[in-house]
Amino acid sequence: MSQYFQVHPVNPQLRLIKQAAQIIHGGGIVALPTDSCYALVCHLDDKAAVERLRRIRGIDEKHHLTLLCRDLSEIGVYARVDNKQFRMLKAATPGPFTFILEATRCVPRRLSHPSRKTIGLRVPATPIVEMLLGELQQPLLGTTLILPGDDDPLTDPEAIRERLEKQIDLIVDGGACSFEPTTVVDLTGDEPELVRQGQGDPAVLGM
Repeated sequence: MSQYFQVHPVNPQLRLIKQAAQIIHGGGIVALPTDSCYALVCHLDDKAAVERLRRIRGIDEKHHLTLLCRDLSEIGVYARVDNKQFRMLKAATPGPFTFILEATRCVPRRLSHPSRKTIGLRVPATPIVEMLLGELQQPLLGTTLILPGDDDPLTDPEAIRERLEKQIDLIVDGGACSFEPTTVVDLTGDEPELVRQGQGDPAVLGM
């Protein structure tokens, strides 16, 4: 049975954030609200947790998982970013965008795309995730909470509890979220490519 924390969306309770970080350090899978949808997240370096997360979502290694980072400097550790890409990232972060970039050697090979060696990265703009990332002092690995067979993401924490309380370790109830996932932009080519239109407005990127 999963634990269930009711966390204030604007002023998160530090003791609950610390407990959530401990659960993640211990190999737990956590559902938490972001600035787009709820996401399933786990520890970046925990192979068993990552495999569990993929099973729950029904996705294979060709599906990009996303690193949730604190800021642009952290993105630079895990992805190769040139000046043009940096300007685009700066214009859109923090916010509901996911960027596909070339992974650096700091990204475990099992996490990057098997043929392209790319990784998805984002900087969420929500106090709960910001505080949790600060407590962990490293990115979280995450994916939008869309379950196998569903067309839409789960956005209500009580519905998440009904569906997943026996499969994950913690549900962070920060209130209802948007139905719209992040806007995904591939920056690995000569020109940025819109992969998925979501909540983020591509106009801020000049697209």
